[in-house]
Amino acid sequence: MAIINRIGDLGPDMTAWRQHLHTIPELSFDCPKTSAFIKERLTEIGVDEVHGDIAQTGVVAIINGQGDGPTMGLRADFDALPITEETGVAYASTHPGQMHACGHDGHTAMLLGAAKYLTETRNFSGRVALIFQPAEEGGGGGEVMVQEGIMDTFNIKDVYAIHNAPGKDFGKFHTRAGPIMAAADTFHITITGKGGHAARPHDSVDPVVAACAVVTALQTIVSRNHKPLDQLVISTTQIHTGTTDNVIPETAYINGTVRTFDKEVQAMVVRRMEEIAAGTAAAYGCAAQLDFEFGYPPTVNDASKAAFAAKVAADVAGDAGVDADVEPVMGAEDFSYMLEARPGAYLMLGQGEGAGVHHPKYNFNDEIAPIGASFFARLVETAQPVG
Repeated sequence: MAIINRIGDLGPDMTAWRQHLHTIPELSFDCPKTSAFIKERLTEIGVDEVHGDIAQTGVVAIINGQGDGPTMGLRADFDALPITEETGVAYASTHPGQMHACGHDGHTAMLLGAAKYLTETRNFSGRVALIFQPAEEGGGGGEVMVQEGIMDTFNIKDVYAIHNAPGKDFGKFHTRAGPIMAAADTFHITITGKGGHAARPHDSVDPVVAACAVVTALQTIVSRNHKPLDQLVISTTQIHTGTTDNVIPETAYINGTVRTFDKEVQAMVVRRMEEIAAGTAAAYGCAAQLDFEFGYPPTVNDASKAAFAAKVAADVAGDAGVDADVEPVMGAEDFSYMLEARPGAYLMLGQGEGAGVHHPKYNFNDEIAPIGASFFARLVETAQPVG
């Protein structure tokens, strides 16, 4: 593992930063303590510019290299999740019902470590834009930062990000050209019938039976309307209806998620959901209303940037430490908005065995921080050499 010596020396600092952030998890855009801590560290580090209040609590910092050149964007997310922590660590969350259960505290520490090294050495041309982003876990902070103009304001030409990967081999990078994570959409279906006494079903129009039929029929979109070799997930996750045992309710509610990589597939799903919900409900004498919420788009790596990132990762982790053609996953990530705005790549970094992300016992492995920070630094120095 070719960790940069100076970054290796910064390992204790990154651990201290990360574990402090772990004690103060904050949600969505409302991250004032986290944002303030990041700005304080950046000021101590000596970056050239610190810009706050982007997407409410987001931060962009600029480090100038030697001479003219382009600006590379490096992004870390920093929001937490509404989960009660069960790790038992000494630096556990001090905010009840909130925890860093996805490792965004670690992502931030890695980028701060890279920032300190790059500020000290400045062995690159052009500039680096360090992007610290809130609201990845819903809210689309990445989209808001793009909408507020960070790519144009700071003249960012390409952009990169890392996410930790529990369960993957320690220190191994994973990426691919093209789609690496899926679009995440949400559907809501309301079935309306006619309520009444459960002992007199003939006087009612039962939405419960219709809802059950709709849920079953929705699965035929994957099995009968979709090409078997393409990737698609439709999961119904909630059915809510009724209040007691002897009343047929007036309405039934169905909710779930759709994961796709292709806009044509996404459009087909919306069309078939509308047809299936309306037609199936009508067969039971009910009416159906579909509300389809388009969420994060697919995370799509630029082919040349993904290949370049894999090469740099191999310089850090060795050829065996990089999987440059990992299978895409059906999870979603709002870094997708930044990749729509600029070419770049998203990578995952294995952190070894342990609880998975979004689990109350999850904890970021501090030992991978020097690896991720070394990757960020080498990415800049390789893409934007001096002279």
